[in-house]
Amino acid sequence: MGNVKAAIVYYSSTGTNYELAKAAAEGVKEAGGEAKIVKVTELAPAAAIESNPAWKAHVDATKDVPTVQLADLEWADAIIFSTPTRFGNMAAQMKQFLDTTGGLWFQGKLANKVVSAMTSASNAHGGQEATVLSLYTTMYHWGAIVVAPGYTDPILFQSGGNPYGTSATVVENQPIPDTVLAAARHQAKRVVTVAGWVKNGQGS
Repeated sequence: MGNVKAAIVYYSSTGTNYELAKAAAEGVKEAGGEAKIVKVTELAPAAAIESNPAWKAHVDATKDVPTVQLADLEWADAIIFSTPTRFGNMAAQMKQFLDTTGGLWFQGKLANKVVSAMTSASNAHGGQEATVLSLYTTMYHWGAIVVAPGYTDPILFQSGGNPYGTSATVVENQPIPDTVLAAARHQAKRVVTVAGWVKNGQGS
């Protein structure tokens, strides 16, 4: 499925969703696609970031990651979003970016984009499924094609069984389990495969 261009748009405060984004980028490349990782703008005040050493360290470590532009959405055939859950919803930083896409939506430039989403929370029932579904609500308005992982690979069961999108249950100071990163790679490969079908079908 060559020539599929995938933008991986993430928000991360302490690094979990950045790690998911990197795993997704690996999956995109393994499927023959072109991956571009971009972050949404941080809205939190500097004082809040400075008060949390892990947050400050992550901001410093990712200062060279490009900030997402609307042009990245136009460029992409597929878009994978990754955001932590905030009270069962996407992080405000991600929502703020999505709220800037009205012009592209009005011009029909987001229709038929192949999209998928990933998330994280500090416990297994902390709103992970609701967060992914909340993001998909915006995608339905775009006219995008939502590609969820479902149970299309055994890794989905091993990684926690979320059919809506890969979700990481984060234990403080512990790495993301390899099964979850593998699920993110699988999800990305599936997205590239379907985006290839859409792109090739449109061109035939």
